[in-house]
Amino acid sequence: MSTIHPDPEATGAQTPHLDFAGTTPYEDYVQADVLTHLQHPRSDDPGEMVFLVTTQVMELWFTVIVHEWETAAHALREDRLTVARDALKRSVRELEALNASWTPLAQLTPAQFNSYRSALGEGSGFQSAMYRRMEFLLGDKSASMLVPHRGAPRVHAELEKALGEPGLYDETLALLARRGFPVPQSVLTRDLTRKYEPSPEVEAVWAEIYAAPEQHEDLVRFGEALTDVGELVWRWRNDHLVATRRAMGSKTGTGGSAGVAWLEKRATKNVFPELWTARSHV
Repeated sequence: MSTIHPDPEATGAQTPHLDFAGTTPYEDYVQADVLTHLQHPRSDDPGEMVFLVTTQVMELWFTVIVHEWETAAHALREDRLTVARDALKRSVRELEALNASWTPLAQLTPAQFNSYRSALGEGSGFQSAMYRRMEFLLGDKSASMLVPHRGAPRVHAELEKALGEPGLYDETLALLARRGFPVPQSVLTRDLTRKYEPSPEVEAVWAEIYAAPEQHEDLVRFGEALTDVGELVWRWRNDHLVATRRAMGSKTGTGGSAGVAWLEKRATKNVFPELWTARSHV
């Protein structure tokens, strides 16, 4: 973490190393000059800069969260539950920071948003490749969401790979099966390129685990970490809905999306569904 230090001469402190042959080691590591020159507003409205930077910050948080969830999925595959839980716990803090990114945009009036909305053109958040990788890791798979990225071979290849790989919940259920819980074969061998659908048998497995917390302490703790993630994803979707509703009402979204109507549908859905419904049977 960088810290603003007082003038070393005024405090009598040892003078830090200030003279470097090239760029500073800080710049070499953080690439701050790159990050702070990626903003190219397309309107004269001063509010566009806030919108643009906030969106870029969200993309950086998406990247970190994908890293954490992929770390967790890989650890689950190797039966390293503690490593997976630690990655999820880090992602919870990161999701909280991501959700806080809505704060600068949460009270946009329609007039304020309209002052630079045209600068977005056909751009829309649903076109974010990194956010799509987040959704795929949550089990919300859709091959059609690869279509917008056909013109970017590297991005398309990464998404295509993620589409066919087990998500975070798939790896969790596979671990439960290896531990002897009756997870159905139809769930374990499902088509991974399709959206995960709830299973009554999986719900019963989670109810069994939660009904005996002393016996399954590590699994309950992991289930709660997954639930924390699911709750914050739900809050992200609802904060997105509220911010959009305030800024543009029920108008069609950018990029041809249904706008608020599409977000309302998304906001009603939970990830890791049986973790929520099983609680009614404990």
